[in-house]
Amino acid sequence: MHAKTIKISIRSTAAAAAMLIGSGALAADSAPDYPPLTIPFEAEQVSVDNVYYFLGHSGVPGEQNEGLTANAGFVITGEGVVIFDALGTPSLGAAMVDKIRELTELPITHVVISHYHADHVYGLQAIKELTEAEVIAQDSSHVYISSPDADQRLEQRKQVLSPWVDDHTRVVAPDVTFAEEIMLKSGDYRFRIVHAGPAHAPDDSLMMVEPAGVLFSGDIIQNDRVPYLNSAEVDTRNWMKAIEKVRELNPRILIPGHGKPSEDVTAALSFTYDYLAYVRDRMGAAVEEWVEFEDAYEQTDWSRYENLPAFDASNKANAYRVYVEMEKAALGGS
Repeated sequence: MHAKTIKISIRSTAAAAAMLIGSGALAADSAPDYPPLTIPFEAEQVSVDNVYYFLGHSGVPGEQNEGLTANAGFVITGEGVVIFDALGTPSLGAAMVDKIRELTELPITHVVISHYHADHVYGLQAIKELTEAEVIAQDSSHVYISSPDADQRLEQRKQVLSPWVDDHTRVVAPDVTFAEEIMLKSGDYRFRIVHAGPAHAPDDSLMMVEPAGVLFSGDIIQNDRVPYLNSAEVDTRNWMKAIEKVRELNPRILIPGHGKPSEDVTAALSFTYDYLAYVRDRMGAAVEEWVEFEDAYEQTDWSRYENLPAFDASNKANAYRVYVEMEKAALGGS
């Protein structure tokens, strides 16, 4: 299978900046107004040059974190800037653009989306309004964009994230989609974008940055945080296969969808993999032994996870979702 390749070609930094100014992308008087953030928001660099990330807060989106619960990042290539994920409000997307412009005048050329969940995509609205960037996502992104879930989630976010999400907030569709893999080249960098779903979501995608050896994993990996499994889209068996795909990429540095980046990649991968395996094992055994869910949950030892972020918010619902998944499989469902 041959991956499609996208090549960025920008004549020079000065020419690129002039092009953006001419188009209005850098003009402050043309920029939309977004409610300002009041929480700290800074780009942090990993241990290799030109690769940065924004670290999300633990817990569920709300007023206390202003929607900053997922991670995002970017790479300055010498010809442009490639962003991975767009964060959970237009205000965060606009703040991301501001932080990038503090570091470089090069144009933001592409935004790669790991999957279309609210905490990763609402910032696209601002990025598209402030830059000329193309959005890349996997073909299955349309499943969420066209679903009632997208509208319901937006209404929920308006309630819990006002004023940062409001009646003007919208979900921005990708400009470019791909099936299994696509390659993006910019300067001396190669970005291998690989479909790893359906796992956490149908369109789960990874971005490997070479020669830096940095992998942006999206929510396939959630480091030291209880992953969210309580969705009909989740396929825990394929999710574990997706983590094996991450192992095959052999990154030196991992930037997960949630949680801190890690140079101990094996440990970060194992955390998510082991959680999925444990929940599947315990709920699968309960189904096999005809134990009701409430009894199965109470009888399971959750001590390894109970002090982690998102345990109270997600763990019981996760277990129930997996119980139903294992029950369906036991009864011969797909």
